Amino acid sequence: MNAGPSGAEGTGTRCGFVAMVGAPNAGKSTLLNRMTGSKVAIVSPKAQTTRFRTLGIVIHDKAQIVFVDLPGVFKPRRKLDRAMVNAAWTGVQDADLALFMVDAKRGLSDDVREIAEQLSQSGRRVWLVLNKTDIVNREALLPLTAELDGILHPEKTFMVSAAKGEGVDKLLDDVAAAMPEGPWLYPEDEMTDLPDRLLAAELVREQVFLQTHEEIPYQATVETESYKERPDGSARIDVTIFVSRAGHKGILIGDGGRRIRDIGMKARRQLEEILGHPCHLFLNVKERAGWDEENARLRALGLDPHQA
Repeated sequence: MNAGPSGAEGTGTRCGFVAMVGAPNAGKSTLLNRMTGSKVAIVSPKAQTTRFRTLGIVIHDKAQIVFVDLPGVFKPRRKLDRAMVNAAWTGVQDADLALFMVDAKRGLSDDVREIAEQLSQSGRRVWLVLNKTDIVNREALLPLTAELDGILHPEKTFMVSAAKGEGVDKLLDDVAAAMPEGPWLYPEDEMTDLPDRLLAAELVREQVFLQTHEEIPYQATVETESYKERPDGSARIDVTIFVSRAGHKGILIGDGGRRIRDIGMKARRQLEEILGHPCHLFLNVKERAGWDEENARLRALGLDPHQA
């Protein structure tokens, strides 16, 4: 889906980009889905689920807010990791405002401290968003907030629960008011710029994260090989899951193909709900050692291999 002129270019409109940055598993994708009111980013309890930037477009109080959900910032080891981290920092530099999300339960870990220090040196507008505050003792939040204030010096601080929606309306009100004046960049009914074929791959990858364990989700990537709309209004979608090792292929397929059928069934149901039409989803699993170092695989994920 491409940005284009919208009809909301009258006086008083606002539009801007808001980068959502933080350590892995801080809850950025959960918050993005909460604010858009739709599933535009995949979510799992495992860290580093998000691999590329995803836009969530929200209209609120005459403002069109383009939230950019970025990969979590961590210490990279592979070419894929380096491309993900660079995508995150590039997104921060390109945004009108950065929301630094911190898992309040996890607290001020070394990686959170490092990101805060880099953000403080970036020269960008930064707001601090403490997430999961519904499961943390309020007394414990005060020293955490004070420490982060001392490092980051954020313009504003918010305490939210992305999972429950607590504090999200206030955050959305303030973000809308902070956007620069200007015409909207996307049509009113657009919630994301994620193409349908990429959405299909992401929903399959989400199920891989939810249904497999240990290193398998991190050693797998998913690509849509073919997306064809049919005359009856349905779509045929052929998706390939690439894994690094032969043993991972067997685990993903499962006894008698049980696991791969379950992955496909759950991904298809979500895809049909989001797209609003029937989908025929066909999955294939292939072993491809070293896929996370291949430029073609990184480009398929929307990452720039030259920044890795």
